[in-house]
Amino acid sequence: MSPTSRSGGQAAVDTLLAEGVSHIFGLIGSATMEMFDAIHDAEGIRYIGVHDERTGTHMADGFARASGQAGVILAGQNGPGATNLVTGLAQAKAAYSPVVSIAGALASGHIHRDAFQEVDQQALFAPVTKKVSTAPSTDRIPELVREAFRVALAPRCGPVQLNLPRDVLAGQADFEPSTAPANHRNEGVPAPSADAIADAAALLVAAKRPVIVAGGGIKNTAGHAAATDLAEAIGCPIVTSPGHGDAIPAGHPLNGGQMGPRGNPVASRMVKEADVIVALGTRLGFNSTFYSYDNVNRDAKIIHIELEPTAIGRFFPIEIGIWADAVQTAELLAVAVRKADDRALAEDWAAAFRAERVAYLADRDAQADESHPTQPSGLFKALRSVIPTDAIVTMDAGTLCLQATDALEYHSPKSLFTPLDFGLVGFSFACGLGARLAQPERPVISLMGDGGFGMTTSELSTAVDNGINTTTIVMNNRCWGAEKAYQRDFFGGRYIGADVSSPPFDKLAELYGAKGFRADTLADVAPAIEAALACDAPAVVDVAVDPDALYSFRRDSFKHRT
Repeated sequence: MSPTSRSGGQAAVDTLLAEGVSHIFGLIGSATMEMFDAIHDAEGIRYIGVHDERTGTHMADGFARASGQAGVILAGQNGPGATNLVTGLAQAKAAYSPVVSIAGALASGHIHRDAFQEVDQQALFAPVTKKVSTAPSTDRIPELVREAFRVALAPRCGPVQLNLPRDVLAGQADFEPSTAPANHRNEGVPAPSADAIADAAALLVAAKRPVIVAGGGIKNTAGHAAATDLAEAIGCPIVTSPGHGDAIPAGHPLNGGQMGPRGNPVASRMVKEADVIVALGTRLGFNSTFYSYDNVNRDAKIIHIELEPTAIGRFFPIEIGIWADAVQTAELLAVAVRKADDRALAEDWAAAFRAERVAYLADRDAQADESHPTQPSGLFKALRSVIPTDAIVTMDAGTLCLQATDALEYHSPKSLFTPLDFGLVGFSFACGLGARLAQPERPVISLMGDGGFGMTTSELSTAVDNGINTTTIVMNNRCWGAEKAYQRDFFGGRYIGADVSSPPFDKLAELYGAKGFRADTLADVAPAIEAALACDAPAVVDVAVDPDALYSFRRDSFKHRT
């Protein structure tokens, strides 16, 4: 086909179609009208109009994590429309989520003239993305759109920002027809060396207390079969890094749940006492360890398997480092371990773990506080009984969600999406909308506190207008729980700014055209959630939680006050 003359906006949308984009989240603005006009006739792209660019970016982030494809957010306005993207892109960067963010930009002739809505978007996005580009001319737009997808999806994934000036979008140029995209994800991934596999297998065969810590490299690739096969070959527990509790199916007998200062005591003890630790697709970063030997056995020999070479041995000295895909490496290691003559040294360790894990789960149910007002442990027990096994669960930051992360059960990979190391409040509801669009056959349940949901209620309109049926559970304790706990425990109860005033969220949902449900007592929780899941509409369940049930997660931050 011969080149055709098109506007920059039409060329951008044609390239998005060629990249396989099925959904665009965006907020309309005058700076990108040529793109919006082209989207109007773009068969195969569903446009989801949002109410805030930040929450739209969370939707693109959720879509990306749930689908394995790039999520696309379009900020129609330069200046404030672009600056609103920053928080969402910082969140996506912390989660290694492949988001392609496109924003209108100032007309080229107005730069450095203190023009209306002028801000240096090239500099603004540099700290919160993998790469920032600004199109210098109309004919370069397809090239830069393709590059944005290549960079976002290439290991390690992450967000990319593309700024498109008004005059560049409005300009005309001759463009070649767009072609199908390349496979971005497998670029530059090395295979593990035979020597490294042999050395790691020898270390594992000799271990008496081995443990596997599985992270995002297993979860994001749905590599649970390879990880559990390796655990079975070694005969050792496999625990998960915080926020990746869905990396291993909940019912597997060697699954210990999430480890570390935000994990459960059984999984955490395994890592504290192990003599060999296989860090499988995880950085052993902040949420897992607080960078402290309080959470990792100082004497353990670490086998670190990571896709990102700069992460290997970054926080803890290692015995063996393997720069490779975690799934492929786990498969090769399992074969090598099974070929060894003696693999029975860790049997007592594994048997003790299984017994302790079973006892812990039984005790968790038995000790759940089912009194009134509703306590977190009682609420989590109720949620375990009612959340469908195929559900996707999204969460905010905050102590209630941090406790819930390991208190719930995830039966398949890509079932849990959290803010991870960015610790963002106001993420869960919007992320859930994106995840539901990516996997419409699965129920989506979003957990939030009342403060976080209050930040994002305008997106109820987005859910209703687009028929995105998720169930949002607002754990309403009428306060900023983490900060109020710190004020109670370390500042003598001198509360300031800790309490939150909110409308009845069930009634607010109904005003938006969604369905609202209320649970004033623990007995109300399961029926309300069941009704919300069955209502075939966006739904909000307002759950009253005891405002005095506070927990200080980051006690280490206040050691100077104890």
